[in-house]
Amino acid sequence: QGELVESGGGLVTPGGSLTLSCVASGTIFSIEGMAWYRQVSGGERELVAYLRTGGGTKYAGFAKGRFCISRDYDKDTVTLQMNNLKPEDTAVYICNADGVRRNAGQKRSDYWGEGMQVTVTS
Repeated sequence: QGELVESGGGLVTPGGSLTLSCVASGTIFSIEGMAWYRQVSGGERELVAYLRTGGGTKYAGFAKGRFCISRDYDKDTVTLQMNNLKPEDTAVYICNADGVRRNAGQKRSDYWGEGMQVTVTS
């Protein structure tokens, strides 16, 4: 089992929706924030959405009004709801957990998921 366990990727038609989920596995003491990134074929990794523990959110311009990021703090889970998907949303989507500690005495670490393919096509 990886440190971040991702689910929800796959194939969808234009205008459709997908929900991506990511769970930080094992014992977690604290997480500073969780996020979703994506990487299009041949491109660079870019931020999709970020949710800081305790409140604030940040969205990429292409995600505003279509995507929604949320947290389940009790289960150390982040979810990305993606609506009105477009072919240009096709990419590998990668979960991120920032500033993770498994106990109070542990050094903070950043975790990255393995990534999931999302393909939007008719």
